[in-house]
Amino acid sequence: MDKLKVIFMGTPEFAVPSLAALIDKTEIICVVTQPDRPKGRGHKLQPPPVKIFAEENNLRVIQPLKVKAPEVVEEIAALKPDLIIVVAFGQILSQKILDIPRFGCINVHASLLPKYRGAAPIEWAIINGEKVTGVTTMQMNAGLDTGDMLLKSEVKIPDEMILPELRERLMTVGADLLLKTLYKLQNGGLQPIKQDDSLSCYAPLIKKDTGLIDWKKPAREIHNMIRGLYGSARSGKFKIWRTRLTEENLSPAEIKIVDGKFFVGTGEGSLEILEIQAPNSKKLNAADFLRGNKVGENFWTNE
Repeated sequence: MDKLKVIFMGTPEFAVPSLAALIDKTEIICVVTQPDRPKGRGHKLQPPPVKIFAEENNLRVIQPLKVKAPEVVEEIAALKPDLIIVVAFGQILSQKILDIPRFGCINVHASLLPKYRGAAPIEWAIINGEKVTGVTTMQMNAGLDTGDMLLKSEVKIPDEMILPELRERLMTVGADLLLKTLYKLQNGGLQPIKQDDSLSCYAPLIKKDTGLIDWKKPAREIHNMIRGLYGSARSGKFKIWRTRLTEENLSPAEIKIVDGKFFVGTGEGSLEILEIQAPNSKKLNAADFLRGNKVGENFWTNE
């Protein structure tokens, strides 16, 4: 059986295992990824992880500012792909692009569709306290993650699992599910299933204010948000990286320090702060943080 001629579209680290899985199984005729972006204190241009991997493996790379631009669509069409595979690319494909490959476009999406359509399904699954998530391969259409489902694979979310751990698990599962999907595609075994829109929910981009901690909320809700945003949740000027649910009897935002342990009250229950970061400082475990910082009554609101 001839190898499928594939164009791969993806950008972050999450997409790399899927691209790697395709190298021996398909003919990758082009990799499409986002433009290099400035990062770090020096604002130097940094290539996306997919570009780095692609160049290391001598794959052709294009980085369109807008993949919908007519000249880009023309370039993609000229390559005559059998299939376009999209994994966390970061741009919406036009109908003109969706119509180019004879097998259409397949997306690897990090949720059990129709739940968590959108840009941040992994984060919101943890924030919302889900016990199970997974990966869905989907035949793309012009909607936002609304195409027919192809295959699914479930992944459990343990109570203390944090965002990087779940992301790493899902990107491995996603690469494996993609290969299973392609095998069935080539052997006529795929049975697309329409999504039930009534069961859908949206996973929007994480914004700066998503991570603002309200200590009046229940401990578990705050804990899940901290797990799901890992490094982006904050109270006052402090970033909270890790917490643990505890039974301390404290008022919302009230702090208790015992034997180098850092407890905070919430609207229901309490949390132990395990890792915290002050401005212009590195992340520290609670004991090290307490040795170098005064923790007073107005700790969360002091500037």
